[in-house]
Amino acid sequence: MKAITIMYDSLNRNYLPCYGDTESITPNFKRLAEKTVTFDKFYVGSLPCIPARRELHTGRYNFMHRCWGPLEPFDDSMPAILGENGIYSHCVTDHAHYWQEGGSTYHTKFTTCEMIRGQEGDFWCGKVDGFEKNLDLHRQDAVNRTEMQGEENHPHYKTYQAGMKFLEDNADKDNWYLHIEYFDPHEPYFVPDRYKKMYTDQAADFDWPFYGEVDEASDEVKEARINYRAVLSMMDHYLGKILDFMDEHDMWKDTMLIVNTDHGYLLGEHGFFGKNYMPNYEQITHTPFFLHHPDLHFDGERRDELAQTIDIAPTILDCFHIEKPKDMLGKSLLPVISDHKKIHDYILFGYFGKHVNITDGRYVYMRSGRSAEKGILNNYTLIPLHMFE
Repeated sequence: MKAITIMYDSLNRNYLPCYGDTESITPNFKRLAEKTVTFDKFYVGSLPCIPARRELHTGRYNFMHRCWGPLEPFDDSMPAILGENGIYSHCVTDHAHYWQEGGSTYHTKFTTCEMIRGQEGDFWCGKVDGFEKNLDLHRQDAVNRTEMQGEENHPHYKTYQAGMKFLEDNADKDNWYLHIEYFDPHEPYFVPDRYKKMYTDQAADFDWPFYGEVDEASDEVKEARINYRAVLSMMDHYLGKILDFMDEHDMWKDTMLIVNTDHGYLLGEHGFFGKNYMPNYEQITHTPFFLHHPDLHFDGERRDELAQTIDIAPTILDCFHIEKPKDMLGKSLLPVISDHKKIHDYILFGYFGKHVNITDGRYVYMRSGRSAEKGILNNYTLIPLHMFE
């Protein structure tokens, strides 16, 4: 058995054709839905980026007890468990948070990992001109872009190439897991011009939305949505090439494929840009999810049973017939596909220190995790690191 996960960051499902969109030019996402089972009630667990990745490893909620940070010493890690059971795991990613202090222990759990630099002000290219202070992401992003001209130098392309190299070298081997993780379509929406021209011939320079309130009718929202869709079209192009490879090598018969995201993003909906400060709207928490398993012949179908991020690790372990650890709260999604089995009556989701949300797939109840009168909120952790500290 083999398994591939393709994970994107900040992918709003409402911009995909298989979830009702008619404007994004993404034929390969439509093709993906024909090759997999599409989940209609898949939700996040812990938000945002790194808390979601902790859930991807551990199959357990992060936001109920701690904020952004590395894997804890007591955590079970799905890739590490695979390795202990003779399954080779490889990660290729351009997600810059993995080489910041608050995310620095995740990639080490894979057997091997290839890191692609340069996204979102990643402190990568060294140029002194214009420097004023540390942690200036916008300045660093401008510097990095000078080194990423041409599609062959774009981090997304390099990540795709690294993933493809692993597939070319190992498609005929057995017992491996490949995790291809793209930072896109996370802001800033830096994308080669040919994808922008699919949507407009006019200038659309606003490609790094601020986090906060915005008028949905503004030019900023219009330009941000154009650039977001342009990134989706680039993603779609390289997704198609991976699907082509799986077709050419008949990998659908012995390889599980999962395509997912960590959370969505607001592009002017409800009067906001971003994901962190506003209530947990559906555009942020209700996410796309696709799964193909070679032994379950239901491709092209949909499932409306509740599922979420903590279910991914148990599903991958189940794919390799490995029992999940007792602390994994998530459940395998394979019975959902094979038997429409209901695995959750309800699920929780949220950010540490914000509302705790519970949903049955129809309604969401939100409740604040603290009040001003109750004082500080305890962060239960053995490694008290955040993004840059």
